Amino acid sequence: MIKTIAIDDEPLALKLVGGYIEKTPFLYLAGVFDNPLSAMEFMESNPVDLIFLDIQMPDITGTDFVRLLNNGPKIIFTTAYERYALEGFRLEAVGYLLKPFGYEEFLAAAQKAKKLIGLEKMAPAHIEANNEFLFLKSEYKIRRINFNEILYIEGLKDYVKVFLQNEPHPVLSINTLKSLEQKLPESKFMRVHRSFIVNLEKIQTIERSRIVFGKVYIAVGDQYKDKFQEYLDKNFL
Repeated sequence: MIKTIAIDDEPLALKLVGGYIEKTPFLYLAGVFDNPLSAMEFMESNPVDLIFLDIQMPDITGTDFVRLLNNGPKIIFTTAYERYALEGFRLEAVGYLLKPFGYEEFLAAAQKAKKLIGLEKMAPAHIEANNEFLFLKSEYKIRRINFNEILYIEGLKDYVKVFLQNEPHPVLSINTLKSLEQKLPESKFMRVHRSFIVNLEKIQTIERSRIVFGKVYIAVGDQYKDKFQEYLDKNFL
């Protein structure tokens, strides 16, 4: 069962979504809320897997609410406004239901969330048990990222870019460089700059305290120079 809540300031819409949740065999309705702040208070002691969330609400919008969640549940937006679809995509929402929607559309979005939640619940065991890969959420999908394919990782304000061998474009994920660093094996990866982690096994050229990956030059930051130099000294002929 997927523990689910609904948040909407419109009573009729909230009643409809709550009824759809109760009608769906694999969903468990843990609560309905007419504002995100009440839902957040509930979630502090009652973690949930999935939220059906309106966007246009007083006090705090649904999109702002999602940004406050730390490694939170899956989100399916329910809104009367199509213009928020791009922002929903950037926030990695599982689905985007445009009001008025019927049960068939609701069920399709719920089934998609079910698949993703099932994958994520399996993922921690694999991550803890191996030193070869991790699962990363990217553009509505969960990507398996093999450590031996990573060249380097760049951290930006709201997301990270993972640059892989033989892929022309990086894998984008809403995540922090720090949280990703904690998942990587220290024997293979090193943070060399506040914005970069490199795969030590992929370093071929170092030029004037800069690590060279093709046309990309990554400067080694001052606070990381001692540790990086120690690595070089241990492997220097």
